[in-house]
Amino acid sequence: MSIYTIKPDERPDWPEDHIRRYLATDGADGYWADFTAVGGPARAPNLILTVTGRRSGKSYLHGLIYGESDGRFVIVGSKGGAPEHPSWYLNLLANPDVHVQIRARKFEAKARVATGDERAGLWALMSGLYGGYADVQKNTEREFPVVVLEPIE
Repeated sequence: MSIYTIKPDERPDWPEDHIRRYLATDGADGYWADFTAVGGPARAPNLILTVTGRRSGKSYLHGLIYGESDGRFVIVGSKGGAPEHPSWYLNLLANPDVHVQIRARKFEAKARVATGDERAGLWALMSGLYGGYADVQKNTEREFPVVVLEPIE
């Protein structure tokens, strides 16, 4: 299994390239990604999230770092510390029925936003997995949403 290295200076299309490689290899190339070029860890696990556009109705794919807790999968809407939420998050608020791929495993899931103590615990899990979240959270006033993906199987 290879590690996909994020190189935004050399490859500005890295998000699309990452997704393409992940899908073509069932995650053999892309499940692990090296985020050191953008201030993250040398290795973090990734999934592919497919959401439905809230206005367009089209499917959109996103490669995202994830964690796991009690059979559920957890993602964070950081958008690199931007002042606005990522589009995938806004789309899943409008339609929480999503498709997830983790390596070769593909499944439908229901997305929901964690709150209160659950959010605090999952935030600790995710910021421990990817220390960059805590760093970029300082760059914006919005609280990063922590999203739980519950498989429907």
